[in-house]
Amino acid sequence: MMPDLGKYAEAVLSSYAVTIALIAVLIVLSVRRSNRVKKELQEVETKVKSNG
Repeated sequence: MMPDLGKYAEAVLSSYAVTIALIAVLIVLSVRRSNRVKKELQEVETKVKSNG
């Protein structure tokens, strides 16, 4: 399934690992920010509804 990478196998596989890790970090940060913004928006909407 995986091609023979020869002497470059370590570099290629470590590059894949770093890329996957960076994508995972971006996803986690994005979800955290989304939750924070959703909470802030809910607070603003609650203030607006109570004021008027």
